[in-house]
Amino acid sequence: MRSILAIFLLALLPAAPVAAGTATTGSVTQHGVELAATRFGSSLVARADLSASASYGPFRVIDAATAALVDVTDDQSPGAFLAMLREHPHIATLAFLECPGTYDDRANLALGRMIRSAGLAVWVPEGGSVRSGAVELVLAGVSLRIEDGAEFAVHAWLDEDGYQAGDYAADSPENRRYLTYYREMGLSAETAAAFYAMTNSVPFDDTRWLDGSEMRGWIGIEPSAEPRLAYLDLSPALN
Repeated sequence: MRSILAIFLLALLPAAPVAAGTATTGSVTQHGVELAATRFGSSLVARADLSASASYGPFRVIDAATAALVDVTDDQSPGAFLAMLREHPHIATLAFLECPGTYDDRANLALGRMIRSAGLAVWVPEGGSVRSGAVELVLAGVSLRIEDGAEFAVHAWLDEDGYQAGDYAADSPENRRYLTYYREMGLSAETAAAFYAMTNSVPFDDTRWLDGSEMRGWIGIEPSAEPRLAYLDLSPALN
């Protein structure tokens, strides 16, 4: 893969908001986070870390208008996100660079709703890696840009009793939790059901990989027109 000297970040597009490892404790569903990071994604994270002005859990503040997600989420991530927005209220775009998944699906879904409520645009660049429970968070953007060279990994969730989605009735609370979230994020009932079925078509200990084009197709979005771009210089990481 070619190296990237800079990342071009999607500017926030006007849009009205629309109303998911390892074991955890309590009544928590989980997505695995052991899927390997790509070399490309790790390079993006290294540059983001060197360029960041502040860190809040898995989030990095890149500039006044831009933050990046660069690590696994857990039960502390919603609080970290709120703290970041309190101290950096002009953040408008969240870039997904290296996102392995979540340790706590309930907290992860709460975080997704916070991202939507904050009115953030979401961008997954070429080389961005979004896996497991982090896929739910991508859907939270009030505007969403997914590059062809981004990668996604999905698989079924596993609860603390070792059960997966297919072990529960389709209309069970365990399954409705995700379908309700997808609808809140703007997916139609048909698209939400199809997407959820696809993510659960592979077991927890397996993986289905999608590129950016495939991901866009599953969630029913078209490649966006050329956006207004802001330049983010990550070149210090090359020194």
